[in-house]
Amino acid sequence: MTAPALPAGNTGPGWVWPLDGASWDREPQLSADERAVLVQTGPRLLHSSRLARTERSALARLLGPLEQVRSCLWIPDKAGHHRWVDYQVVGILLARTAEAESTWWSRDTTAWTRLIGPNAQEWSRQWPAQTSPACRPRLLAYAYLLGAPVDETLFLRFERLRLARTVFGPEIVDREVDTVYGLLRGWGYRLETAGNHALRTLIAHAMLLNRSPLLADMDAALLERLRQAVRSTGRASGDLHSLQRALAALGRCEPPVARNETLLSELRVQRWTDVAAPWAEIVSRWFDNSMLSRNVRLAYRQDLARMGRWLTAEQPQITEPAQWTRATCAAWVATVDRMRIGDYVERTATRGVFGDPMSASAKNSALTASRAFFRDLQEWEWIPRRFDPGRALETPRSVRTLLGPNPRVIADGVWAKLLWAGINLTAEDLPTTSSGPRYPFELSRAVALTWLFSGQRSDEIRRLRTGCIRWQHDGTAVSPDAADVLARDTVCLLDVPAHKTGTSFTKPVDPLLGQDIEVWQSLRPEQPLMLDAKTGERVAFLFAHRAKRVSKDYINRTIIPALCTKAGVPARDVRGKITSHRARSTIASQLYNAKEPMTEQCS
Repeated sequence: MTAPALPAGNTGPGWVWPLDGASWDREPQLSADERAVLVQTGPRLLHSSRLARTERSALARLLGPLEQVRSCLWIPDKAGHHRWVDYQVVGILLARTAEAESTWWSRDTTAWTRLIGPNAQEWSRQWPAQTSPACRPRLLAYAYLLGAPVDETLFLRFERLRLARTVFGPEIVDREVDTVYGLLRGWGYRLETAGNHALRTLIAHAMLLNRSPLLADMDAALLERLRQAVRSTGRASGDLHSLQRALAALGRCEPPVARNETLLSELRVQRWTDVAAPWAEIVSRWFDNSMLSRNVRLAYRQDLARMGRWLTAEQPQITEPAQWTRATCAAWVATVDRMRIGDYVERTATRGVFGDPMSASAKNSALTASRAFFRDLQEWEWIPRRFDPGRALETPRSVRTLLGPNPRVIADGVWAKLLWAGINLTAEDLPTTSSGPRYPFELSRAVALTWLFSGQRSDEIRRLRTGCIRWQHDGTAVSPDAADVLARDTVCLLDVPAHKTGTSFTKPVDPLLGQDIEVWQSLRPEQPLMLDAKTGERVAFLFAHRAKRVSKDYINRTIIPALCTKAGVPARDVRGKITSHRARSTIASQLYNAKEPMTEQCS
């Protein structure tokens, strides 16, 4: 097997592959003189430093590349010990060459793995006790620089950071590692915990796989190879996620997709079980052309798939929208009106109980999707206009009367206790992991008070931007540091981004909220600009840490339970579980029912 060609030339600024293998004689067969010397020296090969001058001259073709490799290795001189290790490594290679009667250029991956040893125990069985244990990692370094076909899984069995420093040089390896660490630290990562060098090891592993220490040479393909190597150990590595985030910031690859987003995408794949092919085809075509938001289209597509299964079961002669008539519409509306949970669905997972009547909102959603679908097809002239979708697929009055706002207001006494808990929230009230709190306390407190005082949806809270707090006094902007003014009649304004029902706007909020947001903003680590999917802009999100926004469920799963525990109130009441949207309902109801505008203050 021919050894792979060595990298040649400058692979990036500040580093060049240290060896030029073009001048090496890679003939796999030994010459008569080489074979004679190897046989004559016998056991003395393991002590290559004792070879006579004539013997070294006869083996010059073999010793020359090894001398070049030895001169390129970055090894601190510890009383000359490393020189004896090098002599033993050279002797091991010569001894194996004598046994195989061919040079190492002809060895395949299996032969190199057997030579280096898959583990320390196998290595000890191969060589005499006087052979230094340091020979094994040094032998791997020699094989690496020689361009030998080494099994990449061997890297997992060695100290990869030390190996990378040995073959590439400690200065350039540490420089590139520090670049990644500098980025991640700047975003708020805590990297230097006791004995935790996993990320440094992972970066070194990437360098070894890529045969280059430069971050500029890394790409998405390399990360996939690294991911497969990590998976082969049977352990997950969150550090790989961090490394990909850093490389994405450097423009080397795309940022990683969160695991929950990947699972959600898999769940949203539409399965067209028991649906006629023409119906599934035109629904998919409509999905790709509709101007509705993606979430709305996904919900409508599920309702349209349900409609397709109904057609297959009840109207098999109708396989495409062009065949629908007013009679078909009337049959579908009647079916929806009597529909139960689990009818004409593909999945068995549901929030309700199978067989129970479908809620009025679910019925209305199914008919709304039907109207939007047929209206678009008629407007786009994909089907003839044979009926008016607005009238033929109108939601029945019996269903419309059951629709309307359902504000699950939190009782005044419970709400007052939650406000007290938020104002007096401390770091000890928040859950922690073995590595510490999930987010800085100042961020968590600002999120909690924003939920309690702003009356905004959780998505709007997550999408708030830096600089969203402004202070005004008599219509004039003032500095938040002007304590004498703030103590009197200053108004704190919150800039709310575009939301599901309207554009961005500004609203007054309690100054206590503004002060806590100002505290977090002053401590917030510099974060990269991130995409706001709602507006298509790259913006600086206020509640961001470690180069990503706070998680979607942070308010529901962490903030609210912590506030309930501190306030001594249950996480559920007669109206159900206390969720992020219930604060919005509570504040809106209090403002609506007040005789005079409320100040949302908690005494």
